[in-house]
Amino acid sequence: MPSATGVQRARTDRMPPYSEEAERGVLGSILLDAGRVMDLCIERQLVPESFHVHQHRVAFDVMERMHSERKPIDILTTSDRLKALGLLEESGGSGFLERLIDSTPTAAHAEYYIEIVRQNHLLRQIIGCSGEAIDDCYKAEEHADAILGNAQQALFAISEDQRASMTPLPKLLDDAEKEVNFLKANPGTVSGIPTGFKDLDHLLMGLQPSDMIILAARPSMGKTALALNIAENVMRGNGSDQPPRPVAFFSLEMAADAVVRRLICTHARVESQKLRGGFLSDQLHGAILQAIDVFRQAPLYIDDAAGLNVSELRSRARLLKHRYGIQLIIVDYLQLLNDPHNSDDGRQRETAAISSSLKAMAKELKIPILVLSQLSRAPETRDKTSGVPRLSDLRDSGSIEQDADVVCLLRRPCYYPDDKDFEDKHLAILDVRKHRNGPTGEIELHFIAEYAKFENRAHKGVDAPPDDAAPQQVKQPDPDTQMDFDRGEP
Repeated sequence: MPSATGVQRARTDRMPPYSEEAERGVLGSILLDAGRVMDLCIERQLVPESFHVHQHRVAFDVMERMHSERKPIDILTTSDRLKALGLLEESGGSGFLERLIDSTPTAAHAEYYIEIVRQNHLLRQIIGCSGEAIDDCYKAEEHADAILGNAQQALFAISEDQRASMTPLPKLLDDAEKEVNFLKANPGTVSGIPTGFKDLDHLLMGLQPSDMIILAARPSMGKTALALNIAENVMRGNGSDQPPRPVAFFSLEMAADAVVRRLICTHARVESQKLRGGFLSDQLHGAILQAIDVFRQAPLYIDDAAGLNVSELRSRARLLKHRYGIQLIIVDYLQLLNDPHNSDDGRQRETAAISSSLKAMAKELKIPILVLSQLSRAPETRDKTSGVPRLSDLRDSGSIEQDADVVCLLRRPCYYPDDKDFEDKHLAILDVRKHRNGPTGEIELHFIAEYAKFENRAHKGVDAPPDDAAPQQVKQPDPDTQMDFDRGEP
């Protein structure tokens, strides 16, 4: 029964879940058939801590080390290794291994024993995390939101550890063969998620699963507008040949209602100032209502939580992927994230930790993550004629460049009076400066500032390029990219 306050403390008089018989069965099976059973243990991610009985933990630790050293494992070799390490008595004495053999007549049931040990270890981990959360709640030294976030992160970490981390090579080869055959039968197909910008899609072959794509620019260049244009193309299906895909947009700068208003104005081709002031003709009013109807069923999920830290973002992203099958995540923008665990080490180290965590999130969820980033003032101070940015201008940390699979640098020549394209007020240049798995190059886009809308550049290869053709201005990486294209290394 809950207490009068509605809170009941966890009982501390219970024995943690474990099976001594199953633990002995695993160890005995290893002694009988070391090669097969140790491989099963590794596949099911058994570690010394998976064993609750201390003697069993010591013995498995030694067996695991012998297996990694490719040493034979049997009752004699294991006994000698325990003696050499001074652990024989700690593991139960000279008769301990013999009793393991006696209690395990066959190794045929090893998988059954291993699963029991794994399940009990998982239960003990959950109990441990829950107990820490309960203690934190009673101490009340942190905000409830922080305690909830820490508990959720700990439980998700356990879940991550339980996933098999190795995929057999034949399975990978089968998947590769299917992909090759599909691409051969459908030349020119974008293998990733299409952005709706054809030259960019031809260069990147779409946004690829597990990739972290950095979109960086100086303020007012339109990086949020471009990200929202990509989000609209993805969530609406980008044409009749593409299905709508759910998108998560983490807006750390703008409120959710402001994001929605911008989407509506961009689609309706209405200046946001006119909407805010209510200066709408019947025609513009109708266009706004039509845009609202278009987005009413769109699978877009906007999170505008202020002061979000990277751990909270990862937790929310996991939930969105689980509930709604999110296929693209957009983060606006990286420098507004924080990491409380590294905040005392300086902004560069904190940004490096954030960048690494975002890349890990992309790999974990197996979806592309488009991360917006600020550039430093270096383009203005270094080159007054064009303001062409470099990878080294990524703000706060070089780790952003290292972790990213793709880095796109956005600029608009009309901001620089001495640029040769200064007169073209609609020209925007998206410089794919780093591409871990492909070529780099500059993409020209058409930007309509009044509606914050990017479009394909009419004279720059709007139609799909012919076979074996490269998109406009594609080039191999120059020394500034600091990336070896052939090796695919940063």
